Amino acid sequence: MAGCDILISGTGGFAARIAFDIAATAREPVDVVIAGRNLERLNWLRTAANARAALFGAKARFTTHAIDLLAPDASDTLLAATGPRIVVQAASIQTSQVIAQSGNAWTRLVAEGGLSATAVFQALISARVAAAITRCGKPVTLVNCSFPDVVNGMIRAMGHEVACGMGNVAILSNVFAGSAAVPAGTAVKVLAHYQNLSAWRRRPEERDGRAPRVWLDGEEVADVYARFADIQLTPEPVIEISGASGVPMLLAMAAGRPWQGHVPGPDGLPGGYPVRLAGGRLELDLPPGLTREDAIAWNASFEAANGLVVSSQGRASFTGILGGRVAGHIPELRDGFDIRELEAVCETLLGLRETLMRSA
Repeated sequence: MAGCDILISGTGGFAARIAFDIAATAREPVDVVIAGRNLERLNWLRTAANARAALFGAKARFTTHAIDLLAPDASDTLLAATGPRIVVQAASIQTSQVIAQSGNAWTRLVAEGGLSATAVFQALISARVAAAITRCGKPVTLVNCSFPDVVNGMIRAMGHEVACGMGNVAILSNVFAGSAAVPAGTAVKVLAHYQNLSAWRRRPEERDGRAPRVWLDGEEVADVYARFADIQLTPEPVIEISGASGVPMLLAMAAGRPWQGHVPGPDGLPGGYPVRLAGGRLELDLPPGLTREDAIAWNASFEAANGLVVSSQGRASFTGILGGRVAGHIPELRDGFDIRELEAVCETLLGLRETLMRSA
């Protein structure tokens, strides 16, 4: 086991964005392994990433490891074979493209009930990887890219550690920082849940609902929608920003450098926060006047109203509109489920998804 600095689990668009941006920006030596089962895709990602590193003069080197991430013991086998210091888990059995799709009963359920309808699917591989890291007993940092605002709390409830995720709050913090409404050099801090993103996919005059909270040089913005009316996200997942957003953090982790920015799900917390990386650990870096308790409560209130929450006793429950939709199809989930039953519940929900996808 030679070991690597960063292991990227998955070969989809999100994983590719991470690899390609590491290849363009690494200024310190970093060894990256990309893992998945599609050999042609792996070969292309390795070839393209190493070509980009040569093109940009970056100090990154990419290799691949072929493995079926859903196979029994795949996570343990992968960790043993690659010896990573950091695992970037970007594989999922539910594509994020569902937010931009339509035409069947499953996409309607997600549109009406919310993206947490997919949380169990998003959690499956990530929970297996987290459990394997726990079993290996070595200091491996897990960055979960699969729906981290919610899934990271599920991982923590299972008794495993997870450093954070990527995207979501970091999408908003970076588009706000790049807005014409923010003078260059202004310190931007954002408190945002993934549910805050949907408003920015609509035209400015159509935006409503709770806005993210934004501070510029320590002063909170009174009307976020008005201040950032120039910002417009695509209806599809904005991988160009979300996949890129964690790359500076990953490179800082690999090099042992400090870093400041925004991440979703730090240490399993709900929603997204400003953070700083110090001594190899992420800590909340909240604006003046905002307590840790208030920040967590603000983010937690979104899933409590509609989504999926995990109690301190480890019971996961669907809430709000989503809770009603799920219970209407699967009555036994009306009162939630023990988070330790994730695999069995996933099988049940996969059956529902298959049925609904065949229904117009």
